[in-house]
Amino acid sequence: MKEVDFLASEITRRYGTVQRARGCFLYTRTGVRLTDLYQEGGRAILGWGGGSAFTVFKNVMNRGLTGSFDTDYDSRIAKAVSELLASDRKVGVYPDKQAAVHAAVAAFPQSTSFWKPWNQQQIEWQTVDAVIIEPPLPWAQSLFLVALQPSSEADAALDGSEKFRIPAPLAAAVVRSVYDMIAALQNRKESDWFIYDTVVTKYWIRTGPYLVPKIPERNYTAFLQHCLDCGLVISPLYERPSIVPFGADRGVFGKLKNSVFGG
Repeated sequence: MKEVDFLASEITRRYGTVQRARGCFLYTRTGVRLTDLYQEGGRAILGWGGGSAFTVFKNVMNRGLTGSFDTDYDSRIAKAVSELLASDRKVGVYPDKQAAVHAAVAAFPQSTSFWKPWNQQQIEWQTVDAVIIEPPLPWAQSLFLVALQPSSEADAALDGSEKFRIPAPLAAAVVRSVYDMIAALQNRKESDWFIYDTVVTKYWIRTGPYLVPKIPERNYTAFLQHCLDCGLVISPLYERPSIVPFGADRGVFGKLKNSVFGG
């Protein structure tokens, strides 16, 4: 995606390559710490450390479960997603958004939605027949889960779609990331996000942890570059919100507060 490539090249041009990522921070070769509001489009919304998901990944890999044989992790993904959505689900894993949407709509064309944590619409997800989930695993390659209410339509859609088998270590990490999200949904709340409003509401409309730009789209590239100069990595996609950096000190917005964008 050209916008993501542009963001990566702009970070490298200013600060060198990223050498380490932890929490909501990126640490570059030149020793600069950047605050990440893009968070890989939401895949790193729980932090770049991956929590216990990467520990699980390494443990399963060390057991040699890296082949194309069956393991228990397909059923464990379905169990975790069923708990997340508070309803029994059949789940397929897909390599891209288009394939996931195709499978979901094939089963339930009138009842398909994208899952989003801390969604302000207060959707009762157990009532949605087909839910598309991008697991909160900080992994550059996209993975999509399609969770369907059990039915003959669901069976037909999953059997006839482009779902794919992922290695057991990655599947195990996906499972853990879903459980980590279930825990985070109970712990993170409005008070964790509004503390940044004195700065962010000048440039964004905040809804929960999501930041929708007030900047006109024609000026957004210049604003992205201005934010990078202020040590902030924002979403390179105008239509995809940036995300409040959970756990960061309010001082991370100090340069943006003192350096007004005039674009």
